[in-house]
Amino acid sequence: MGTSKREEEEQSIILISDDEAESTLGNSVVLVDPLEESALEEQKSEEVVDEECELVVTFCKQANVMPHARYDCTMQPFERMECDTCSPLGKNADICNQCYCYICDKLASECQNWTTPSLCHCNAHNKSKFWKDQRDFALAGVLVMFNLELTDIDADLRHGGSLLIKFIQELSMEYNKYLTGERMSPTQHECFCLPKLPPGQCNVCRSRNVEVVYKSWQNLGPTASLKIAVPCLLQRITTQLQRMLVLCDFPKNLYEKFIHFFQSISLPCHCFGFSNSLNVVPWDHVLLTTVLKGQNITGQRTQKGRKVFLWETLPVIEARVEKLVDKENYKEVVRYLRAVKCNDTKGLRDLRDQIPFYLCKSGDFLDAAHALLFPVNSLACCTACRLTPLQFEIYLKMFRTGSVPTKKDMLDSGPWVTVGSPLKDGVLIKQALKLLYSNMSLYRNPKCWSSLIMILGSSNLLEKSGHLHPLSLKEPPLEFQKGVLAASGGLLEELKAKMNVSLPTAIFSPHLHHEACLILAVQAVQQMLFCDLPYLTSFLEIALAFGNNFWALRLLLDHLSYEEHILHGTVNLILRDLNRQKATMLKLWQNLGPQYVGEFLCLFLTCRHKKMQSIGLFTLNIITENLHMCPWAKHLCNFFHNAGLRHLPLGATAHHEVSKFINIFEKL
Repeated sequence: MGTSKREEEEQSIILISDDEAESTLGNSVVLVDPLEESALEEQKSEEVVDEECELVVTFCKQANVMPHARYDCTMQPFERMECDTCSPLGKNADICNQCYCYICDKLASECQNWTTPSLCHCNAHNKSKFWKDQRDFALAGVLVMFNLELTDIDADLRHGGSLLIKFIQELSMEYNKYLTGERMSPTQHECFCLPKLPPGQCNVCRSRNVEVVYKSWQNLGPTASLKIAVPCLLQRITTQLQRMLVLCDFPKNLYEKFIHFFQSISLPCHCFGFSNSLNVVPWDHVLLTTVLKGQNITGQRTQKGRKVFLWETLPVIEARVEKLVDKENYKEVVRYLRAVKCNDTKGLRDLRDQIPFYLCKSGDFLDAAHALLFPVNSLACCTACRLTPLQFEIYLKMFRTGSVPTKKDMLDSGPWVTVGSPLKDGVLIKQALKLLYSNMSLYRNPKCWSSLIMILGSSNLLEKSGHLHPLSLKEPPLEFQKGVLAASGGLLEELKAKMNVSLPTAIFSPHLHHEACLILAVQAVQQMLFCDLPYLTSFLEIALAFGNNFWALRLLLDHLSYEEHILHGTVNLILRDLNRQKATMLKLWQNLGPQYVGEFLCLFLTCRHKKMQSIGLFTLNIITENLHMCPWAKHLCNFFHNAGLRHLPLGATAHHEVSKFINIFEKL
């Protein structure tokens, strides 16, 4: 039986080219006709050798037609036109079983728009720019507007394209509601910031949850209200995009295309300022890299005869700082913040206020202490002017111990870790007093003075939890105390004038440096009381900060007795504190134990001034009234016996109250 023409075509060999551009015919399929098909069938078992080409044919079989684009089909003819979408050209609508739609990238038999008028996917081919654009839009969706190659689009970008389409649809709905003046209730939107937070927890997105009344804007008219709304929306969009460009590691090609697309957007005249808002300096920019490496401390350089500055918007600066801190590149953060310039002076100043903390994180505590007192430039005030009492205490703790909190924010609770050598005691107290003298709100805050005294009376060893170890310093000789007090007056005046002060080595000796610093602090507290006592809200916490160093507290109280009104004002503050904080004091005494309470009482009861004795009597009265909460009170009675307090000339009132307290336990 003879072979039909159709069968002869099916027995042809079809080769698929990997690269369409290399094909001489411009097709993805090449047809090879066997020259001697019948002879080969008869001699399948024999090898055919072409000696000139060294080609050996050992076997032939009927070819299978592979999937191909419609315009490459060898079974059906195809006519090419640039952009004909009205109706199928010639026999373009005819297909074989393996024909695929060039636009939809699926079998032509499954294409919904194969012959649809005004679409006609059957006419699509790869030699037309129109059809290529149609294919790119079908494959890339809304991402095609970014001029991305298909090879640039990964799963994340496709997901972003889906979100963008969803956003466009939601925006269209919101705009329709705006036109009708519909009132919208607040809703919690999904957060798309970096890092992504649960709905309602992002400060940036929280503004979206504000109830919007569209009618009030509609009264302005659509054009006028849009002039207000569009810049606000663009500001929020560009701010987030700026952060993404800094925080995300986009491929350079994608990075450049994204910026080029944004610049190509046609904006209204009142929004022209946003056109270049995404011109964010890349991380590998020459000026930026030299600043981060410390090779350029000014943030400026001369380029083609003109000065170029490292000038960035505040969102970009915040994002750079965030990324550098995440990588723990604290020295680079400091260099960057000192060199960069910004239109938002207050926002930049707030970021620069963190420079001392970043220096501490890098282990440079001395530079951090100086950075608190010296502004970055001559037009700004120093960071010390804006310190809070808690920040003041944390800085002193870091300077004292050479340790820092492990968290990014110094105020976050968490473990501490040692990163460098602590400041020497003499340097520590000088810097601490300069900070107090630079900030009046700190100077008049009793918490700051109690922090200073507590830290000076503590070891430089810090627990991982951040707790200090208090020291019980032995009372130094009287002559040593007098010498330090005599030198303190002039030293404090020089520190107030922000002069470079050198502590006398003869007085602040290595053997008694802790004691000398504590005496200097006592003198500073005394001067503060003489000038600013009316501004104090408390004094008890200052007295408690001395811990077991009662000799230093006694030194302070003795000097206060020289000024009657200062003595009375101080005593009244302590009595008021004791009266307001009875429950707190009882818990504290429970923790400190009868030895501490006994010495505290003896300190005040044995004062030569009766007004000062009233503090001891009031304290004793609190304990007597709350014996059920003071199981240690019996041991306190033994302390009084051992101290001979009953036989000391305390005065009639004090002697009577002490005897009364002792008699309570003697009757038990």
